[in-house]
Amino acid sequence: MTVTNQDELDGLKEIGRIVANAMRLMAKAMEPGMTTRELDDIGRAFLDRQGAVSAPQSCYDFPGATCISVNEEIAHGIPGDRMIAQGDLVNIDVSASKNGYFADTGATFRVGPVEPSLERLCKDGERAMQIGIAQVGSDRPLAAIGAAIGRFASQRGYTLIRNLASHGVGRSLHEYPGEIATWPTLSDRRRINKGLVLTVEPFLSTGGLWAAEGDDGWTLYSEPSAPVVQYEHTIVATDRDPIIVTLPG
Repeated sequence: MTVTNQDELDGLKEIGRIVANAMRLMAKAMEPGMTTRELDDIGRAFLDRQGAVSAPQSCYDFPGATCISVNEEIAHGIPGDRMIAQGDLVNIDVSASKNGYFADTGATFRVGPVEPSLERLCKDGERAMQIGIAQVGSDRPLAAIGAAIGRFASQRGYTLIRNLASHGVGRSLHEYPGEIATWPTLSDRRRINKGLVLTVEPFLSTGGLWAAEGDDGWTLYSEPSAPVVQYEHTIVATDRDPIIVTLPG
């Protein structure tokens, strides 16, 4: 999607606020002993109250309103009977639509105190996303996003999952310009047009390189096995600073 007027931007900001508020509500409610299905029910109820429709369900028939991935699960975790425990890393990914506009956001949350290395990984994962967002602007190269994130990851001793990419969003959950690498690439010559709507969502790890699908056909796991965090915003490119539409409020 390319934003061409204020009404389109307002529509994106509305659904952006909804998914951001849903994720914040879920994160605040999360506690040891809760199942991931119970956590998903909180997000589902909020989306319903706001008149929004879960994008994973409507677009892909995903068996949950949101994706909740715990510890070794790095993405697309199916909400179910798994019980959240003290010290877990829990990734919550919320995407939804309203009035024809889609937005997508995600973050990894710590359940109580975690190991110092995981605390550092979470903080650096959020920083990696911010570094990627800073590269978004009119007529800038798409590959600059992955180049900047890659430099940061390398300097800090991390790896990046290289088959889970950022993507275009706005009128559907995944759209033009398709996959956008959050790792360094040499072959991508595409440029960012003014008003382009996209996500920035690096998957930062302490050793993982690839995401492998589990037996349920949805849940993804790191290969090699290693902790992974993901942070994601939906962004609109402008001639000045990028606009983050997935902010709570």
